[in-house]
Amino acid sequence: MEVVRLPKDPGPAAWNRLLPEADPATPLEGNIIADWLIIGAGFAGLAAAHRLSKQAPGDRIVVLDAVRVGDGPAGRNSGFMIDLPHDLSSANYSGGLAADRVQTQDNRLGIAHARDMAQEYGLSAEAFTLSGKINGAATAKGHDHNQSFAKHLSDLDEAHDMLDAAQMRDITGSDHYQSGLFTPGCAMIQPAMFVRGVSSGLRSNSVSIHEESPVTKLDRKTDWVATTPKGQVTAPRVILAVNGHLNSFGHMPGRLMHVFTYASMTRALSPQESAALGGQAIWGITPADPMGTTVRRISGVGGDRIIIRNRFTFDPSMEVGDGRISDVARDHDRAFAARFPMLAGVGMDYRWGGRLCLSRNNVQVIGELEEGLFSACCQNGLGTAKGTLAGGLAADLALGKSSAALSRALAADAPTRLPPAPLSRIGATLVLKWQERRAGAEL
Repeated sequence: MEVVRLPKDPGPAAWNRLLPEADPATPLEGNIIADWLIIGAGFAGLAAAHRLSKQAPGDRIVVLDAVRVGDGPAGRNSGFMIDLPHDLSSANYSGGLAADRVQTQDNRLGIAHARDMAQEYGLSAEAFTLSGKINGAATAKGHDHNQSFAKHLSDLDEAHDMLDAAQMRDITGSDHYQSGLFTPGCAMIQPAMFVRGVSSGLRSNSVSIHEESPVTKLDRKTDWVATTPKGQVTAPRVILAVNGHLNSFGHMPGRLMHVFTYASMTRALSPQESAALGGQAIWGITPADPMGTTVRRISGVGGDRIIIRNRFTFDPSMEVGDGRISDVARDHDRAFAARFPMLAGVGMDYRWGGRLCLSRNNVQVIGELEEGLFSACCQNGLGTAKGTLAGGLAADLALGKSSAALSRALAADAPTRLPPAPLSRIGATLVLKWQERRAGAEL
């Protein structure tokens, strides 16, 4: 099969730009034979490689990625590994009790796998820490969302704490938030630091990772043969860890929704600006309304900075132009100004977009697509936790292992078919615009 699209990510991957320059890439050159091939070096691909390295010691494992590790979607997210239900299409993230219990259990399996990798490879607390997060409410409507979600969490017997405006001000330094809902099970990561650290650990464990090696063709003869611009990998078993680019490999046509979300990161704050802001040095806020603005404050490599993330666009081509970044930049600047008027002179160092893959019925694509070809795709907006889970489960399936989580993944329905392209584009765009308008000042 010819691969019909290659990844194109708008703007710089800011998290990666904060880190020291990586060693030069080692693109695949020549023809090699492996026991396992993994396509994609994001959360899913690295988790699959880690699981295989433990369960199949001595096997030759090859990972290919189209770009540098940390420059693709894995290095472009907001860095929340969320354990609790997080349905972006809902009013307050929640769904049915039974389904949400299972989703929470599975998300925690993904987070536990990430924690194990962080510990094994000696990653810092900045790269991965179980710190919890806050749903921040800027309006009375947002506060109602938080209260509704808090009741749902009580019904799930999940720990949580409501924070008032004064407590939110003490944490963030901002008067913007009326209330907050703290939950302790979320892991916070520096996404590029995490994936680069894991990839470095895997390399020391005899996993070969070839960056800047996009797969342009994938054929099955006796074994699978993946072709890149300068080489080929032949392997009996392949794991596709490419999220929405599963469509580019010819699978699940008309069933996956391709969405971009966008972020901006400030320059490093001066000591005087940090003092004017006040609050805590590190925190993370997701919006009470799923279409609102996510905010993080970080302190470490790269200095004291604030990240703003909002806006979603439906883009079936999996590409957006530079003009889109300029358009959403105005919304980011408005959101930043509303929250941090004391930082009026602080500009943005980086602006970028990142790809999400969703299904209408909120299911992943984990399974054997063809003989020896396995999928760990469609993370439904939680690529950090769900991607890590999917990679581990796909590896387990390929190894012949079983578990309750894998059984659930294999029993899931296929992604619901989308309406014809013109209708899906119009419909999705209208729904996103309506949801953002409904979010109001939460945006």
